[in-house]
Amino acid sequence: MNETQIKELIEKALDMRNFSYTPYSHFNVGAALLSADDRIFTGCNIENASYTPTNCAERTAFFKAVSEGVLTFKAIAIVGGPADATELEYCPPCGVCRQVMSEFCDDEFIVIVAKSTEEYRVYTLPEILPDRFGPTNLIKR
Repeated sequence: MNETQIKELIEKALDMRNFSYTPYSHFNVGAALLSADDRIFTGCNIENASYTPTNCAERTAFFKAVSEGVLTFKAIAIVGGPADATELEYCPPCGVCRQVMSEFCDDEFIVIVAKSTEEYRVYTLPEILPDRFGPTNLIKR
C-alpha cells in the first residue's frame, strides 16, 4: 500500500466516527476496510444497552463487505477516541475483531491504527495476532 491509499483509508475511518452510536461509552470508533478489488467498506461502533450485542467498527465493516459477497481484503484503518476528543489516541482492534480479521485475511493483510492522517502505525495481521487460530486449523487432514 502506498501513503495515498493509507491516508484515504484513515480519512474514511475518521469520517465514520461521526456515525457511531455510543450513548454509554461515548467512545467513537470508525473503520475503513479495503477489499482485494479495491472497494472500501466502512463501519462504526454501535452500542446496545445490554452490551453483549454491541458491535465494533471493524466488524461492522467486515460484515457489510461479506454480506455483499466480498471475502478477500488488503487492509483496514481504525481510529477511535472519546466522542468529543480534539486529539485521538491509537485505538487497536479488540481480540474479537482480530479473530474476525483472521477468518478472512491472509498474512499480508495490513492493519493501520491511526490518530490522524499524519500519525499512524502499520502492522501486518501476524504482528497483531501471532500464532492465530483460523480456517486452516480446521482443514481436514
